[in-house]
Amino acid sequence: MSFSSKTVIITGAGNGIGKGIAILYAEKGANVVVADIDSEAGEQTVTVIKKNGGKAVFVPTDVRLEADIIDLMKVTMETYGRIDILINNAGISYMKPFYDFTVEEWDNVINTNLRSVFLCSREAAKYMRNNKEGGFIVNIASTRAIMSEPNSEAYAASKGGIVALTHALAATLSEDRITVNAISPGWIETRDYENLRRIDHEQHLSGRVGKPDDIARACIYMTSRENDFVTGINLVVDGGMTRKMIYVE
Repeated sequence: MSFSSKTVIITGAGNGIGKGIAILYAEKGANVVVADIDSEAGEQTVTVIKKNGGKAVFVPTDVRLEADIIDLMKVTMETYGRIDILINNAGISYMKPFYDFTVEEWDNVINTNLRSVFLCSREAAKYMRNNKEGGFIVNIASTRAIMSEPNSEAYAASKGGIVALTHALAATLSEDRITVNAISPGWIETRDYENLRRIDHEQHLSGRVGKPDDIARACIYMTSRENDFVTGINLVVDGGMTRKMIYVE
């Protein structure tokens, strides 16, 4: 699947899953826009892409700020002349005792993870709808939208909101030929994969913990023109972990 001449924006592309997504799109020939609040990490992603012969530009972006998002789209248009694909990946979490969790922390998680998806999608769609073939939006949610651990209320709420927002946007933007889907990753190890334990891998029906490339390939599938019949869904990519019965013995 070639993405030559296509322009893709990835938020939170300085590290982890977002970085993996950005690198794969560049390998497929896309013009990549790396958006991140961390300038050093964002520039490093661009450096990796360019060393491999890809095309990329970094745009410093705080997705909590509407002005930054508007500027992100403007710079993308000035640089590449079009927006074809948006990957809403930026996200944060706090694992903190429920009774100590502040409203400021709650707002920070919701504004970073959920509000940004609305704002980025709205601003990108304004340009996508002028494309002859429309465009594609993929929102990175989480299996935490459907299952939880204690003290994860803000993160779970934000990811559940993303899933609901996804099918609402799919309905709204269908007339503009824009498909909107979500991907819910499970355990995706972004740091020290080689030191994972055997028991970590065995928790998955797939027999292994996930990698950023697993999510990147799902994005490629959902943003390929051949797959524009797929819209409004939440694709769980978790190695079967949420379907496995687990008993304490």
